Amino acid sequence: MTVGAVRCATVLGIETSCDETAAAVVDDGATVRSSVVSSQVDVHAAYGGVVPELAGRAHVELLTEVVADALSQAGVAGPQLGAVAATVGPGLIGSLLVGVAEAKALCLAWDLPFVGVNHLEGHLFAALLDHPDPGWPVVVLLVSGGHTLLVSMQGPGRYRLLGQTLDDAAGEAFDKVARFLGLGYPGGPAIEHAARRGDATAFAFPRALRDEGLDFSFSGLKTAVVRAVRARPDARDDDVAASFQQAVVDVLVAKTMRAAELTSARGVCLGGGVAANGPLRDALAEAAAARGLPALLPSRAMCTDNAAMVAAAGWWQLAHLGPTGLDAGAVPDLRLPLLA
Repeated sequence: MTVGAVRCATVLGIETSCDETAAAVVDDGATVRSSVVSSQVDVHAAYGGVVPELAGRAHVELLTEVVADALSQAGVAGPQLGAVAATVGPGLIGSLLVGVAEAKALCLAWDLPFVGVNHLEGHLFAALLDHPDPGWPVVVLLVSGGHTLLVSMQGPGRYRLLGQTLDDAAGEAFDKVARFLGLGYPGGPAIEHAARRGDATAFAFPRALRDEGLDFSFSGLKTAVVRAVRARPDARDDDVAASFQQAVVDVLVAKTMRAAELTSARGVCLGGGVAANGPLRDALAEAAAARGLPALLPSRAMCTDNAAMVAAAGWWQLAHLGPTGLDAGAVPDLRLPLLA
């Protein structure tokens, strides 16, 4: 596909919005030729969460090698690419700037267009890498450490915000509860692992706003966990984890299915790091099947921060909207572009 004289079939994507250093090569916005992710979990584990300054330094040390690895695995040289896309926001400003600067430098060196990609939009494209023709519209539950959103996706680039968290994101709640219980970091996998050995009915944790509108609230659930453990100090961490996880899943699934009904969606999708959670995936698939809807679940590799989704979104953006100016900067609080 071309934009004027611009070739854009093969895109190098770069993702450094938080604590994953990633690069990927994707053809035509759909075929992943390589996807390399260097995790910083070990760097931040001792602190129980991401330390922004350490994340930025790690990106500086790792990114050039990660990009070279992605190009090597794809069997492509830089000048053969159609464009370089990089996440410009939202995210940690120091981390974002590393990826944006690298992408612009490569564009200048290889005479390629630059595409600045919204990280949230990238997650919406992640499901399309596994399900390229979902049938529109679909409702996407985008759930991560920093965001919990319900989006009506009427097609690539056409989004309506249906609901969002009023306080903590679901992934943030997972991290905080895991830290309180001493289960380790990152919180999502730690909670899921402990929950496998626990009783999800041991605690009747609240399901805030489950039956009210499409917005979310998880701050009260986190507080309820703290109070319950202090009231029952002999409680098993596995039971607390299982009961907490079930409460989160119940709310996420109930609101997603309500959104699908209200918008006459033809399917439901997941996106974001929490989309890798097994019980959430199973519960959403079951609820969707009961209503005769497909559940379009991205592979677990496409749930967490990765550059393949950035390249896919970048390919579409370049083909339909054109390149991004090299004077564009990083925007840590960037919002999802919505229909008027």
